[in-house]
Amino acid sequence: MIDPFGRRISYLRVSVTDRCDLRCVYCMAEDMTFLPKREVLTLEELDRLCGAFIGLGVEKIRLTGGEPLVRRGVIGLIRNLGQRIGAGGLKELTITTNGTQLPKMADDLYAAGVRRINVSLDTLDPAMFKAVTRWGEIGQTLDGIFAAKAAGLAVKINAVALKGVNEGEYDRMLAWCGEHGFDLTLIETMPLGEITGDRMDQYLPLSMVRDRLREHWTLEPTDYRTGGPARYFTVKETGRRIGFITPMTHNFCESCNRVRLTCTGTLYMCLGQEDAADLRQVLRDPGAGDEGLRAAIEAAMLRKPKGHDFVIERREARPAVARHMSVTGG
Repeated sequence: MIDPFGRRISYLRVSVTDRCDLRCVYCMAEDMTFLPKREVLTLEELDRLCGAFIGLGVEKIRLTGGEPLVRRGVIGLIRNLGQRIGAGGLKELTITTNGTQLPKMADDLYAAGVRRINVSLDTLDPAMFKAVTRWGEIGQTLDGIFAAKAAGLAVKINAVALKGVNEGEYDRMLAWCGEHGFDLTLIETMPLGEITGDRMDQYLPLSMVRDRLREHWTLEPTDYRTGGPARYFTVKETGRRIGFITPMTHNFCESCNRVRLTCTGTLYMCLGQEDAADLRQVLRDPGAGDEGLRAAIEAAMLRKPKGHDFVIERREARPAVARHMSVTGG
């Protein structure tokens, strides 16, 4: 699949649920209203959609949420997708998770074909963790991270950079990741969905963070890529990598190779735009068939925009898009 700007679309992010067992302050409102189950695709429908994308050239699928591992029966979907890894199919199946379900699911994920996961962890401080997630317990997430490592999964830690919250944590997190063999990616907060408080109060430019880290660490440029938007450096002192995802200070739209599918079958060609294609309607139309589904996906690719319009500033009182990150897929 080639978009109007010549970019090859090979990466599909799939939100399997909008539900989560945490309420992180940058992702969700505390009193979230979740989708009625009738609007959510069945796991069989999600499998069929993923199959259509693979047939059109998608080589990497990342399952997200909400929290993907809280969806009942999701391991069956993961097994089915794992069977598509190989020549002519997927090159990689990965998952982004908050880690709470990993103590009981890490071995099953590895057996299903997953080899690499991202775990959201914004702080190593228990009290700060509870404040950021609103009701999470850090011990549960840490247990999940080490269960994943024991199962043979490569773990990358994702941390959203939050001004005045965890900006004093990054040296400690870099050292901790180096000690345990994890890579670390820092992410700028994005203007998605209504949240409690002012996003400008959260926003911390990663250019500033990188300069601070260089006071204590040697960050060596690398051409390492995972297929996503992060720009990576090797940390000379630990041998691990640190990535920076900077949609605000330096967008990565020129190399965008991905689209996002929600659990309702809505395909967003850009995280930062509202334009979308309703694949659920096509999927549930008995007359459409696989060819109709393929045609709907190909037509949507022709509407993929050149880039997003993210802005975070005080005069922009409302988010760039109304939907929460948990709806689109984090």
